[in-house]
Amino acid sequence: MEFIDYYAVLGVSKNASTDDIKKAYRKLARQHHPDLNPDNKEAHKKFQQVNEANEVLSDPEKRKKYDQYGKDWKHAEQFEQARQSQQQPGGWGQEFQGDYNEGHFSDFFESLFGGRSRAGSRQTKFRGQDVQAELKLNLADIYKTHQQTFSINGKNIRITIPAGVEDGQKIKLKGHGGPGVNGGPAGDLYITFQIVNNTKFRRVGNDLHTTAEVDLYTAVLGGEVTIETMEGKLKVKVNPGTQNGTRIRLKGKGFPVYKKEGEFGDLFVTYHVKIPVNLSPEQKELFKKLSTL
Repeated sequence: MEFIDYYAVLGVSKNASTDDIKKAYRKLARQHHPDLNPDNKEAHKKFQQVNEANEVLSDPEKRKKYDQYGKDWKHAEQFEQARQSQQQPGGWGQEFQGDYNEGHFSDFFESLFGGRSRAGSRQTKFRGQDVQAELKLNLADIYKTHQQTFSINGKNIRITIPAGVEDGQKIKLKGHGGPGVNGGPAGDLYITFQIVNNTKFRRVGNDLHTTAEVDLYTAVLGGEVTIETMEGKLKVKVNPGTQNGTRIRLKGKGFPVYKKEGEFGDLFVTYHVKIPVNLSPEQKELFKKLSTL
């Protein structure tokens, strides 16, 4: 397994703080994101390395193991157990005693886990590494359940995205992470959804919020106004004497509820009464007469 310097990948020092690592990760993730570099394989590879580096260095426990064991940090517990066993009576003796610096880790694991030990035990299987990925979607895209294909570790993966997923929501795809060692199971792939609002609606949970202009005459006398919904336009009755800022609720016209087929939130519409401008002298006179009644 080739050693990857995660600090170098993120461009930070080994003494970098958690905030320094987070800032470096966000900057590089945006720079090399597949959506911004659709045909650039090097950018895709760099993006994966940046995610992997952040996953390790942003986790204090993983970072401690990485600093101590280098590229073999994922096998730190097995290493410690093996070293404790060799120090006990009946252990492996003096063969593995000494200072286990980074240069000796791989040889140690290869002799210990890559083949048969002196006792003739079988190869030890290790689970592959989990992989973290982000998938950017538009709000309009997740109004309906749909399928999408994306590339991870050089493989195309097709997944079904249920309607109503939330921004920041994470799902797990079992067995789509890093490959296992010595025939061990593959790790899992965790996908975090990043939802970009490309609509005129404001989403709050399963509800949507929007505004609609109502002319003064309709607000005073009553009538109808056309409201835009996620599924098209809808005519709504306006009661006489409607005030500016009045809010109405259109039941079931909001956003779909995640993994609950046929269930929707509500659409809340706030009326903005439009005051007429550039009135003619005759119109102004009529308003003056109204004001005296």
